[in-house]
This record gives sequence, C-alpha cells and structure tokens, in this order.
Amino acid sequence: MSRGFVKEEDQEEAPIIPPRAALPAGVTNYVTPNGYEALQQELKDLEGERSSLDTKNETEKRRAAGIIDGKINLLKERISTARIIYLNEQPKDEIRFGAKVELMINGKPQKFQIVGVDEADIKKQKIAFVAPLAKKITGKKEGEEFDFRLGEENRKIKIKAIDY
Repeated sequence: MSRGFVKEEDQEEAPIIPPRAALPAGVTNYVTPNGYEALQQELKDLEGERSSLDTKNETEKRRAAGIIDGKINLLKERISTARIIYLNEQPKDEIRFGAKVELMINGKPQKFQIVGVDEADIKKQKIAFVAPLAKKITGKKEGEEFDFRLGEENRKIKIKAIDY
C-alpha cells in the first residue's frame, strides 16, 4: 500500500537503539568474571523492565518494548560472544587482561584495571583492553619504563605495580 493512504498518526518511526560499547571487528570479546555477571544482571534487569511495562497508551508501550527488545538482542549477542578470562590464570609478573596496574605517568601515580569493553568506566579506573594505553602496557613487567604518545603529547610511563 502506498504511504499516501496511511494516516499520519499511524506512521511510526523505528526506535533508536543505543549501541553497546565498541568492539572492533574480529576482536574476541574478553570479559572478567565480574563483567560477565554484570552482563547477565543487565539482561535480567531489561527482561524485568520489559515485563513490567505499564503504559495506557498502546503506541508508547509498543515503542518502549521495541527499544528494550533491541537492547536485549544486542546484549544477548554480546553475552554469546563473551570469553571469560579468569584472573587467577594470568601471569602474575606481567600485565595481561584483568590486571590492576599502578603506573607513574609523567611523575603522577595512576591506577587502572584492564577489562572488557562493556566493563570499561574511567570513573571506576577501568579501561578497555582495546584502549591504546591498555594495548601499550600489555605484556610489560613491573619496573619497565617507556614513552607513550597521546596526540601531540609524549608521556613517560613507569610500571609501579601489577596485581590481579
């Protein structure tokens, strides 16, 4: 049927589903055990939100359900590709996925944990394993020093401590 014969109020736009954190194509979706649990909890929360939708307006309910369904589908895809890395299996003397690292960056102490893309939150001092800094420090050992170029700025970094 031609769109000319559809009432204007019946024309719904497709809901916009916010994308998940970027995971480069071909990169394994590594997660910590805590990160995997957080993904599972997020799924339960979304399913609960979906089942408790209570809107008198049917159009609004359908839109809200569409957004939640889209988020659930993206989340299920991310969960299905998750590969859990157990921190107790990582080498203790080397920076790998899941490491909590204390660095001196231009003489200032900074602490980070290298985590999966869905767990990354700079406010919680967690950086994704695909972040440039995480890539640069992976494989390094305590005491190593190196330069890290960030834009036009060159930063001196020393690895002070590694913990899992």
